[in-house]
Amino acid sequence: MTWGPRTLAAKWTTAVPVLAVVLLIFTWGRSLAPLLVGLVSVILAVSVLAAVHHAEVVAHRVGEPFGSLVLAVAVTIIEVALIVTLMADGGSKGATLARDTVFAAVMITCNGIVGISLLVASLRHRVAVFNPEGTGAALATVATLATLSLVLPKFTTSRSGAEFSTVQLIFAALASLVLYGLFVATQTVRHRNYFLPLTRHGEVVDPEEEYAEGPGRRTALLSLALLGLALIGVVGLAKGVSPTIESGIRAADLPQAVVGVVIALLVLLPETIAAVRAARRDRVQISLNLGYGSAMASIGLTIPAVAVASFWLSDPLVLGLNSTHMVLLLLTVSVGTLTVVPGRATPLQGGVHLVILAAYLQFALTP
Repeated sequence: MTWGPRTLAAKWTTAVPVLAVVLLIFTWGRSLAPLLVGLVSVILAVSVLAAVHHAEVVAHRVGEPFGSLVLAVAVTIIEVALIVTLMADGGSKGATLARDTVFAAVMITCNGIVGISLLVASLRHRVAVFNPEGTGAALATVATLATLSLVLPKFTTSRSGAEFSTVQLIFAALASLVLYGLFVATQTVRHRNYFLPLTRHGEVVDPEEEYAEGPGRRTALLSLALLGLALIGVVGLAKGVSPTIESGIRAADLPQAVVGVVIALLVLLPETIAAVRAARRDRVQISLNLGYGSAMASIGLTIPAVAVASFWLSDPLVLGLNSTHMVLLLLTVSVGTLTVVPGRATPLQGGVHLVILAAYLQFALTP
């Protein structure tokens, strides 16, 4: 494949982010007619695909595991922006939005992205091979962050309901940032090899060989700028169509938690596509880096952001999960541990994770 600014500029992925931002400027703060909602939704979906493309170009330039980190952080910025803006506009119904969206992201990444990646790789290559040291460390961090931020609020007594007190919320936010920062340092500096893809024989793939023919510096910088535009477009356009989504959910008499599920599904679409592509290339470690890294970033960055936002929002911030979701979280961590330990997976493990995701979606629709 030939990389270059002219080749990249000739593709639709260059025009779409710009078009998304222009459309955002003309629709911001306005009530959208049904036909315009349809147009915005199409541009939104195409912008997500454009974001995937440019994130992969940047990843190809910087190599792994930095590439996975770029996409995970970029997508999480979308999620944080959506949550905070919808909380500010949503009134009392926004009290549980952060919890619902973060938990949906955890379930979608740890079961959906991980499950479909293992299934695709094992069906295509008989067995999915990955590094248990790095993947196990990521899963342990996700489990700790989820427990501290989403489980403990249900059992504290300083506040009624499933809320943290101010001191507890500050601690949870700081702990999330510290753990996420420590993991990123481990992933990119001290134990980088634990997060690199493996060959069929268990040997670490040399990142210099893997990305020997990557794009040039100018192309990567152009893609980085277009990635930023695409993400801005996705955030803004998603906010524009969110009233229509909420109205549809109310008209269908569905639980308010479904809004969080829709947001998580939307913002995690780029990572899901990238993870499946990596799995097809027999680079399952990249897929798992994206899955668990996104779950970690979702908690580690979202909780501090909503904690800061809660100081100027008058409504309470409910973070504690209900008992059904706690059981699903426990099942996810337990099954994930059994999947990660061997460092190899068959279609069975991928199927098990996808069934857990299906159970979560079913209980979200009919609690």
